[in-house]
Amino acid sequence: MRFQTNVLLLLTAMGMFSGALSKHNVSASEQVAHNPNIIIFFADDLGYGELGCQGNPEIPTPHIDALAAHGMRCTSGYVTGPNCSPSRAGLLTGRTPTRFGYEFNPTGARNEEPGIGLPSEEVTIAEVLQNAGYTTGLIGKWHQGGSAAYHPCRHGFDEFFGFTHEGHYFVPPPYNGVTTLLRRKTLPNAAHGIWKGQHGLFYHDKLNTNEPDYDANNPIIRGGQPVVENDYLTDALTREAVSFIQRHDDKPFFLYLAYNAVHSPLQAANAYMEKFAHIEDIHRRIFAAMLANLDDSVGTVMQQIRKSRLENNTLIFFLSDNGGPTTELTSSNLPLRGQKGQMYEGGLRVPFIVQWKGRIPSAAAYHFPVSSMDVFATACAVTDAHKPEQVEGVNLLPFLTGNEQGRPHETLFWRQGGKTALRHDDWKLVRMGSKRKQSIAEWELYDLSQDISETTNLAKSHPDRLAALTDLWKTMDDEMSPPLF
Repeated sequence: MRFQTNVLLLLTAMGMFSGALSKHNVSASEQVAHNPNIIIFFADDLGYGELGCQGNPEIPTPHIDALAAHGMRCTSGYVTGPNCSPSRAGLLTGRTPTRFGYEFNPTGARNEEPGIGLPSEEVTIAEVLQNAGYTTGLIGKWHQGGSAAYHPCRHGFDEFFGFTHEGHYFVPPPYNGVTTLLRRKTLPNAAHGIWKGQHGLFYHDKLNTNEPDYDANNPIIRGGQPVVENDYLTDALTREAVSFIQRHDDKPFFLYLAYNAVHSPLQAANAYMEKFAHIEDIHRRIFAAMLANLDDSVGTVMQQIRKSRLENNTLIFFLSDNGGPTTELTSSNLPLRGQKGQMYEGGLRVPFIVQWKGRIPSAAAYHFPVSSMDVFATACAVTDAHKPEQVEGVNLLPFLTGNEQGRPHETLFWRQGGKTALRHDDWKLVRMGSKRKQSIAEWELYDLSQDISETTNLAKSHPDRLAALTDLWKTMDDEMSPPLF
């Protein structure tokens, strides 16, 4: 009798212990259901007007367009800088980068200098998600410091495959399998415009500069070690992204897929060049081929998401780091004014798509201003991650679903030396001074609700509005930090 009683007590205790375990230890599938995967497709130098879903009929982009068809296109999507590095700093930290001195865009050898990079005290989206149990991966371009102290794995990424500087050749010399168009100060045989070689290597002098030495001391890296990459770089990054998803589809993951397409150098795989043989301008044809390759890569990654049965539990962002450099790439920012490096809309407003099937309305558009800083805040809101107090971004989901009717942002601020801008409601304040120093350039004022192309400067006709906005700009400017480098 005593033996039977002891067995019953033991079984009861085991049942209670098992019940306690079931409350605290959830299965992998249950964990994923409450912690959506997060993917950021980050294009490089993609103009506002280049996608099919943005109104461009010339270059088909069906896979990126499909993200918009199954999600929401934010027509007033902004980044935190008009060029690569400060824009990425804002995305990764959820902050206006000028607040912590990340104001300028390091290039070339400056990427490897001490003190140039994302400060270690800045908390990244990768760190926060990693601390919430996510596996984190960066594939592609880093451009947040090229020395050891700024390595992506020291900023919260479990895995890294890519490069650390501002650019990289898609295929190195001898440029096999691609058509290459490089910048040169002086063309062969005293030619001008575009010099067309017979072996797939062309030059142009439109910018009166030589192509930057992108690959100097800037190898492709896996983890912390350089590797030899034989595939066209866009395809290689796609291959690595598919592998990352395959290896981590049993757990919550964060994938920051930072393509360097369509950034220079202009190099297109010959198979894609054939698809655009009807475009006579070789400059534009190479760009079209690069963009089509990027679009197919997005499609390949999404195919793996569907294969892993993660489509309904993956929050996806697609955006560019800044506006397109029109002269350099032929990229279009229409109907916006300006381009990369400028504080007009064409430098700061980018294609911006958010998809989460079943959670965000499909084939819809959202017109109030949103910011790349909001990616961080939104990711924290849909996961168990703790959002740091300094994050300026907001959770976009209530706005995109219609549960919140106000504006996500009343005011946005940008500054790079004498170039600066502020958007408050629908009014835009712009000053295009010198690159590095504060200058006495005149303020410009635009009403974006009536003039998205910033064609009519209202500074003289609306002096009271100009005064109010410059006062607001001064208040915000005083909150910013001096440049770190």
